[in-house]
Amino acid sequence: MSNDALRALYADWTEIISTTPDLTTRLFRSIFDEWHQPTREPEDVTYREDTVGGVPGIWTLPVGADTSKVLLYLHGGGFAVGSASSHRKLAGHVAKALGVTAFVLDYRRAPENPHPAQVEDGVAAFTGLTEHGIAPESITTIGDSAGGNLAVAVALSLREQGLPLPGRIIAFSPWLDMENTGETLVTNAATDALVTPPLLEGMIAGVLAEGKIDPTTPLANPLHADLTGLPRLYVNAGGAESLLSDATRLVDRARAAGVDVTLSVVDDMQHVFPFMAGTAKVADDEIAAIAAWYAR
Repeated sequence: MSNDALRALYADWTEIISTTPDLTTRLFRSIFDEWHQPTREPEDVTYREDTVGGVPGIWTLPVGADTSKVLLYLHGGGFAVGSASSHRKLAGHVAKALGVTAFVLDYRRAPENPHPAQVEDGVAAFTGLTEHGIAPESITTIGDSAGGNLAVAVALSLREQGLPLPGRIIAFSPWLDMENTGETLVTNAATDALVTPPLLEGMIAGVLAEGKIDPTTPLANPLHADLTGLPRLYVNAGGAESLLSDATRLVDRARAAGVDVTLSVVDDMQHVFPFMAGTAKVADDEIAAIAAWYAR
């Protein structure tokens, strides 16, 4: 499968969204549960549904994985769509490459559950893992898009509560800016097949309770957080995507706060391009680079 598989899926979704004026939340979610389609099923990975810290999700269990190390995977989808099911294959590829397990969270979604429900569920699952004997530093918070936001926000919330932090954070195409001010929303508008300011505005309204929550709240918008003391951070993004400047601003602010940060921007790639794991060399190469970074 070519690098165009993800772009084609996004273009199809965009067409459906733009031509369906009365799109219900239920149908919106069912469309985005197709997100796994560009991802090849990883070999030698099994799955198990479970509840950790009161939060449901799916374990991805690569054969021979180190079960003392866990990726706490927070799925993307604007806090409103996406699920453990749509992301389990991607999480499975990453876990397998890193030689660890992953727990993909089905956190409560907006708009029924606005901020901070998603962060609270991530913290609860993290705490649940530690109560099951996983060392905090052996847990990596990882996510894509809104989940990339959550991967950072969960660590910030743990720090705020005086609790131990994860050992690492990985963010794929993080969506952070609840004010919609990123310059690449304009400069990459023609190349991004999915993300537009109006789409983001709808997601923002849902997670920020129709404007009742300040868009600069640090746990909702980590670009406004003090990032001092965060663990090692890996951020990637596609060069063609509208949210590129969210990734680059996060990296700049984390570096300024003294955080050990690695940034990978891959030319011409769409939002969360690692979704093409197993079907496109560019995604597999990126996951291999993350594995090398993880082992460092």
